Amino acid sequence: MATKVVLGILLCLFAFESVVSTHHAPERHWFREEAQQYRLDRIQARPPSRRIEWEGGITEVWDEANEEFQCAGVAAFRNIIRPNSLSLPKFHSSPMLAYIERGEGFLGLNFPGCNVEEYEAQSAQLSRSSRRIRVDKEEDKHQKVRRVRRGDMIVIPAGTVQWCYNDCGQDLVVVAFMDLNNDDNQLDLRVRSSYLAGGVPREARRVSKSDDFVNIFNGFNKEFLEEAYNIPSDLARKMQEERSGGLIVKCDEEMSFMTPEEEEEELSALPFSRREEDSNGLEETICTARVQHNMNTQREADVYSREAGRVNILNQLKLPILRFMGMSAEKGHLFPNAQYNLHWSMTDHRLAYVIEGEAEIEIANDYGNQVFKERVSRGSMFVIPQFYPSFARAGPRGFEWITFKTSNQPMKSTVAGYTSFFRALPLQLLEQSFQITAAEAQQLKQTRSQHTFLFPPSTSTRRFP
Repeated sequence: MATKVVLGILLCLFAFESVVSTHHAPERHWFREEAQQYRLDRIQARPPSRRIEWEGGITEVWDEANEEFQCAGVAAFRNIIRPNSLSLPKFHSSPMLAYIERGEGFLGLNFPGCNVEEYEAQSAQLSRSSRRIRVDKEEDKHQKVRRVRRGDMIVIPAGTVQWCYNDCGQDLVVVAFMDLNNDDNQLDLRVRSSYLAGGVPREARRVSKSDDFVNIFNGFNKEFLEEAYNIPSDLARKMQEERSGGLIVKCDEEMSFMTPEEEEEELSALPFSRREEDSNGLEETICTARVQHNMNTQREADVYSREAGRVNILNQLKLPILRFMGMSAEKGHLFPNAQYNLHWSMTDHRLAYVIEGEAEIEIANDYGNQVFKERVSRGSMFVIPQFYPSFARAGPRGFEWITFKTSNQPMKSTVAGYTSFFRALPLQLLEQSFQITAAEAQQLKQTRSQHTFLFPPSTSTRRFP
């Protein structure tokens, strides 16, 4: 009798779980299914669709509602931060990769659940004549502040508070890619950003239709903030205050922060016993994980050709935190008139951004239709869907690009060269498949056999249009 009762309870629980999952699973993952239903017949290289001027810089946004962006479930924006300007703290609902296209500065990432004791530093006011001289030190506990420069790729998990400050004499340009279809985002295929300071004033929002640039503290009663933070009314009001400068603002004075490199230099000058005392003794965790990697280093190139160029790949093997993000990136540089081998991606959608130069790009779909044939140049961005074969040929000034990918361990299959699938097929199979001679089949197998992904210019290469 007892056994029957237990079995009855288990069957009821199983039935209840099935009903719940049936009703809730589609609501939670509907946008993933919708993204997979797109069939692209035409892809375009797109400039930013929206440009917002702030007091201290510019934000340029690619419209995530474009069909190819919706298909891939991705979004992108570019921030131009002027000297002595600050991109105010915010967080996003989707994980993000940010590439430093130009300039350098400071970047702060505040990981949820990590205490300030994970990284303790000394802050100081610097004299305007020398940024490296510290005076009037006072204790300031905060999470790690990183120095970023051209070529750096930064991994930013969903919900991580971020800010960026430009302390140099030239603009700091940051291009960011967001994976909206990532498992970490359970909302929808929209860019959802939560700003923790500043914001566009209400009147300005009516004119510019910028309802998505709002300080989230406006959603709370001021008296509640006073009580929650135990602060005076005036301070709570300032937390909610929207600034005419927007979301990238000019700073009243120059700022400086101690970076990990400077901290290590100071620790190395201390006696060993003091260094042991100051160390927190933690093993690497998400709070201390490495999130930064420079992709401009030639000696770390994964693919290199003296005649054609190089490719630097960033995946979970180089940056382990990507294992939990489902994302990766590739930085490439083709010499004039060199080619990137015809191939398709087996694991991911790709979002390509042109850094310098120009190239002729062709993409085909699974119906054998050409869906993209354009000459792309600096600032252009375009989607290459999973399994869509693509080909690139650099122009007379070369071609430099960055590709963001929706897989942490991307794989591609080449159509020509040493790793081509033709080389793995029997000669007779090629003869029968294409109705060609044995000599022609042998030519297919051996063509470009000394190259893999990058092909140098050939004498038969036609002139770039």
